[in-house]
Amino acid sequence: MSRPARVAQDSAALQHNLERVRHFAPRSKVMAIVKANAYGHGLAWAAAALADVDGFGVAGVEEALELRAAGVKQHICLLEGFFHPDELPLLVEHRLAPVIHHESQLWDLENISLKGPLEVWLKIDTGMHRLGFPLEAYSEFAGRLRACAAVKQVRILSHFANADNRFDTATPLQIQRFIQVVGKSEGERSLANSAGIAAWPESHLEWVRPGIMLYGVSPLIGYSATRLDLKPVMTLQSAVIAIHHRRKGDPIGYGGDWICPEDTPVGVIAIGYGDGYSRHIPTGTPVLVNGKAVPLVGRVSMDMISVDLRTQPHTRVGDPVVLWGQGLPVEEVANHAGTVGYTLLCGVTSRIPRVEAAAQELVSVARGSE
Repeated sequence: MSRPARVAQDSAALQHNLERVRHFAPRSKVMAIVKANAYGHGLAWAAAALADVDGFGVAGVEEALELRAAGVKQHICLLEGFFHPDELPLLVEHRLAPVIHHESQLWDLENISLKGPLEVWLKIDTGMHRLGFPLEAYSEFAGRLRACAAVKQVRILSHFANADNRFDTATPLQIQRFIQVVGKSEGERSLANSAGIAAWPESHLEWVRPGIMLYGVSPLIGYSATRLDLKPVMTLQSAVIAIHHRRKGDPIGYGGDWICPEDTPVGVIAIGYGDGYSRHIPTGTPVLVNGKAVPLVGRVSMDMISVDLRTQPHTRVGDPVVLWGQGLPVEEVANHAGTVGYTLLCGVTSRIPRVEAAAQELVSVARGSE
């Protein structure tokens, strides 16, 4: 490979993070959330690394079929359900379990003849106010689903709105509402996302649904991934491709937004928004060069960024660079950009090659691109 930008992915880290989920929720089944191409990590790759989970959660049928084509046999939940009744025979054929969150879906199930019945998840709204049946209507709609010839098993779920804040008062209310309405006798239940798993043990119930924590990112405000013993799965890396000694007053990059405050060695790195390193990442954001933090300067362009090397004057062309991942949490980069780690991970583009590499192999992978 000629251009050095790439993603190094560590399947052992992914498996470690799954064990952390099981540490937090040892009595719960695990539905690994792999929607959005496994948060940018690759759907089939992540599913293979998570082969011993109890099930997977995806957004829609296309992702589910990709999992089945990759050989996944476990339970697959369609988190947004089905969008048209024409999908339902496909769901039966491939054993896919849709979330039923709206009466129009229920009506479709009640008015269709299928070759076999479906497992479904009934979603109730406990306070997120996005999808789900109102709490007061739970008994009616649960009863209709259980009486439906197209349905063989009904599981129940809801979703947290503010669980990332350990001091939030809405989350205990959501837990209380859910448990009051949906008792153990109602069947298998799921409430906890990553934040619920890490911070709200009373929400664990029969199934938990880890997402972002599987990929080594903290789901909690004020808690680092390191504190939760989560390991980064994705490391976005590249290399220095040029070094120029600029004079005091020289503008750097498009628009000349950053001006050299003194004579400055400026490194150019092969990464940009065409690779998923967002244009909104600002000057001052840390970048690791040879494992040492240096600041991004100027605008992110499509294929390149510039960094201030005054604190690392011995940097050479070809030296390895980490944009986020091992040694530089994606949350830290996201904080500088005014976003969340999810958006950066999901935004890595398809032109970036993926390589399997454990943490200790990252430097050698980068130097191998020289």
